[in-house]
Amino acid sequence: MKDFPGTPGTVTGLILRILQCVFAAASVASMASTAYFFKFTAFCYLIASLGLQITWSFMLALIDAYALVRNKALQSTVLVSLFVVGDWITATLTLAAASSSSGVAILYFNDLKSCNFIGECQKYQLSVALAFLSWITIATSSLIMVWILASS
Repeated sequence: MKDFPGTPGTVTGLILRILQCVFAAASVASMASTAYFFKFTAFCYLIASLGLQITWSFMLALIDAYALVRNKALQSTVLVSLFVVGDWITATLTLAAASSSSGVAILYFNDLKSCNFIGECQKYQLSVALAFLSWITIATSSLIMVWILASS
């Protein structure tokens, strides 16, 4: 297997996993700081999906950090296959949640003009933007994992 930026056990792979965690946690924090997010199913789905994203990315960041400290290679075919499946599942869930939340935010707050609390509307929009940033990083990571698996 080739060793290029973003592979498991490298500094760039660790940075990708940390960014996934940070963006997802910031999105959840922004959404959870509002008073009425639970009234919208899409926003609840976003919180649940990003909770899974945080758990998955944090676990893999710990594995990457351990591999860096111990100077171990994380490029066995079985391990990379597990990373590919997990990354694709979390990427799909995160994209679906971010897209549905974006649709709800646009419908309610721009099209229907039903946002009475400007601060909350901005937090919803910030949360959706951070969710898309989290998805971009997990999509990058998942494409790297597929590339590694295909080159093995």
